[in-house]
Amino acid sequence: MKSPVKPHQPISGWPRSDGISWRVRLALVILLIVAVGTIWVTNRMMTDRFTESTRNRAELRLLLYGGNLQSELSRNAIVPQLLARDPTLIGALNSSDYSQSTQRLISFVEEIGAASLMLLDGDGRTVAATDRNRLGSQHRGEPYFVDAIRSNSTIFSVIPRESGGYRFTYARKIESGSNTLGVIVVEVDLQKFERTWGGISDAVMVTDSTGTIVLSTESRWRGLSEQEALERETPQGAIERAIRTTADWTALPAEAYLQGEAVIRMESKIPFRGWRMTSFSTYASVRERVNGILALEIMGFAILLALVFYALSRRTALRMALFQRESAELRALNSRLQREIAERERVQETLAVAEQTLAQSSKLAALGEMSAAVSHELNQPLAAMKTYLAGARLLLRRNRPEEALSSFGRIDDLLDRMGAITRQLKSYARKGGDTLTPVNMGDALAAALSMMEPQLRQRKVEIARILPEEQVWVMGDRLRIEQVMVNLLRNALDATKSVRNPEVQIILAAGETATLTVRDNGDGIEDLESIFEPFYTTKQPGDGVGLGLAISSGIVNDLGGRLSARNGRDGGAVFEMQLPILETGVEAAE
Repeated sequence: MKSPVKPHQPISGWPRSDGISWRVRLALVILLIVAVGTIWVTNRMMTDRFTESTRNRAELRLLLYGGNLQSELSRNAIVPQLLARDPTLIGALNSSDYSQSTQRLISFVEEIGAASLMLLDGDGRTVAATDRNRLGSQHRGEPYFVDAIRSNSTIFSVIPRESGGYRFTYARKIESGSNTLGVIVVEVDLQKFERTWGGISDAVMVTDSTGTIVLSTESRWRGLSEQEALERETPQGAIERAIRTTADWTALPAEAYLQGEAVIRMESKIPFRGWRMTSFSTYASVRERVNGILALEIMGFAILLALVFYALSRRTALRMALFQRESAELRALNSRLQREIAERERVQETLAVAEQTLAQSSKLAALGEMSAAVSHELNQPLAAMKTYLAGARLLLRRNRPEEALSSFGRIDDLLDRMGAITRQLKSYARKGGDTLTPVNMGDALAAALSMMEPQLRQRKVEIARILPEEQVWVMGDRLRIEQVMVNLLRNALDATKSVRNPEVQIILAAGETATLTVRDNGDGIEDLESIFEPFYTTKQPGDGVGLGLAISSGIVNDLGGRLSARNGRDGGAVFEMQLPILETGVEAAE
């Protein structure tokens, strides 16, 4: 059978019209619109994102600078109080012997890290100082001396310098009893922070409670208010680097203007005498980063557009080559179709033979399954009979015939059970049809444990039973239910062969259903999906053929119940047999 392929139909799908089609033109227009839109959206999104990132970094730096400044002020605030109690300095003021006082202050300044220390006597004269050039200088009219003499606490003062800027001092009077001997003055070096701030791209200023700038990266700002400082022309320095911005075709959100340029203004409070810290961050870094991303996007779209034009130029050349190959491909296609038809005819003939072989194999598999099932189900009674016969032989030798008769009685029960198993296998093949009677699950469990007693005693397995106080009744076939219980117990014993202390837990519960749970502490189940399939087993050859759980699942399903398996949380396997409960089972049994 040949495929009805038209010999002149192009297989590549390329149009035959000359020039650029309207679809290609539309695609190019859409590409340009997408490029412009993408660049516009990227510019907006990246500008907002990098602005927020710059703002966060500036805010973090501001908090860090404020914390360092407050730490420096707090660290030096306690120094005057400690030095005012120094017995050496108090003794020097009392005796007017200051020969060792200067050296004493020098040793202190190395430990506390202050800028300088001065010891003033009661008249405001410098009697000891870490800077020896200040010895003998008068400070009687200075605010830190006057305020310290009048106050009983440490006085902080901001003193303007003649050369510009401010000095920051802590002062406290030194007393001996009720007499005021002098004043200890600690000068704090806060200008070191200005030098640190000046090395970055931000402009930073600190204002006191009156709004006067006391610290700044720009020296001409000190002593002015913020408004006055921003209106002044600044020289080349850190502030000019901070406000330098690049010209751009996009607008940036301005929070403040410095020399006519937009900057980000951040302000925070310093928990010290109402001081505040303000920083100005430039938008230049934001614009540079955004422009870099936009340049990459524009380059990408340009490359894409170039590839499109290259593809269009190659399109015409490829189209002619494809037309020449079209007829050859059609001939090859027809040849392949003829070969496929012949192959399918051979496959159909082979399939018919395979079906006949499969039917014969199915018959042999069914015969093998029945043989294996009989062998599997009779192994337990035969093993028990062997044990009872050995016990009866030993009892007869010891002249204990009555106890031997008991073993023979159990052997007789096992023979009846073997006959019932063969009948049960027939009923399993018929899938139901037996007469169901009320069954006491507790009695059935006791009979199953009795059947397994020789194996349990030989393996020394610890059996834990949890049974309800009331009897649990179901409607079913007791022999088949016992068969399921024996299979579950045997699987539990096999699963604990490699365990040092084997344990099997049996739980019988009554609720909406009668549930029998068998739990072991073995290695668990590897393949839960195949556990109930016939001939599936993890045992060694000769230990089983994998029919026990398959037969048990069929029995429970025939009785309207459900047999399930899972792995326990603490290891081991858990099997649950659920059967419909018979609430009036006691009356029915009676």
